[in-house]
Amino acid sequence: MRDIIERYQVLAYLTAVVLGLFIGWSFSEVTIPEYLIWALLGVLLYATFTQTPLTHLSEVFRDRRFMAALLTGNFLVMPAITALMLLALPDNDALRLGVLLVLLMPCTDWFVTFTHLGKGDGTRAIAATPVLLIAQLALLPLYLWFFLGEQFDVSLDLGRHILPAFIGLIIVPLILSLLTQKWAERSPSANQFINLMGLMPVPLLTAILFLISITQVSQIPATGQIVWILLILFPAYLLAAALIGKGLSRLFRLPVKSARTIIFSLGTRNSFVALPLALALPEVWGTTVIVIVVQSLVELLGMMFYLRWVPNKLLPIR
Repeated sequence: MRDIIERYQVLAYLTAVVLGLFIGWSFSEVTIPEYLIWALLGVLLYATFTQTPLTHLSEVFRDRRFMAALLTGNFLVMPAITALMLLALPDNDALRLGVLLVLLMPCTDWFVTFTHLGKGDGTRAIAATPVLLIAQLALLPLYLWFFLGEQFDVSLDLGRHILPAFIGLIIVPLILSLLTQKWAERSPSANQFINLMGLMPVPLLTAILFLISITQVSQIPATGQIVWILLILFPAYLLAAALIGKGLSRLFRLPVKSARTIIFSLGTRNSFVALPLALALPEVWGTTVIVIVVQSLVELLGMMFYLRWVPNKLLPIR
C-alpha cells in the first residue's frame, strides 16, 4: 500500500494544488479555519518523524567517509550555493526568506524513498535521517542570522512568530515520535502503529497543499513574476546538487550506491518542516509560503528525472 501511495504522490500533489487554486479563485468567499491547517501540519510532522529512526543515531557514524560527505555537502557546500543563488533574486525579503528556509533544510522523509528507487543505499539513507534532522534544526537559526542579518532580528520578529511554531509543530512532534519509537522497542502494537503512520504523510500533505492553495490564491497576482524566477532557480539547484554530490563522492572515495545516496540527499529539501515555519509568519510574508510550495513541486518533478539520470547516466555501476 505504501509503495502505491508514494508512486502516485506527485500526481496527488499537483491535483491538490490545481484544484485548490481553482476553488480559491472561483469561490473567494471560502475561508479555511487556520487551526485546521495547523492540526494537519502537527499530525504530518509527527507521522514523518515516526519514520525517522531517532533511537539509532549511532549507526550512521560507523561510515565516517559517508557521514563526512553528507554533512559537508548539506551544511557547507549547498548553503554556499544557496548564498550565490540569492544574488540572482530581486530585492524581496519574503522571497529570499522562502528560498533560505527550504534550501537550507535537508529532507528527512521522501529522501529515503527516492534513494531506494534510485538504486542508492537505503540503509545509509535511513540511518542518516536523524542526524540530518537534528543538525538542520540546530543550524537553521544561525543560517538565517548569517544570511539575513538585522532583517532576521527586526523584520521577522523571530520570537513572536517563528519560535512558537518551531516549538509547537516541530519540537513537540519530535519528542512524541521519539517516545513512540521507544514504546515500539517493547510493544508489537506500537510497531503496527508506526507502520500505519508511514501511510499518512502523502495523504496529509495532499490535504495541506489543497487547503494552502485555497488560502494563498490571492497571492498569485502579486507573485506571478516571482514564480517564473523560482522555476529557473530550483531546477538549477537540483542540477548543482547532483554535480556537487558526484564531486564529493569522488573526494571522499565513496562506493557508487553511497554516492547516489549523497546526491539524493543534496537534491531533496525538507519542505515538511519549512512550511509550518513559513505559515507562522505575518500575512505580509505570504510569498514565503508560495516559494516553499513551488519548490516542493519542482523537487518532486526533479526527482522523477533523478531516478533515471542518476543511476543510468550520472553514476552507473561499471
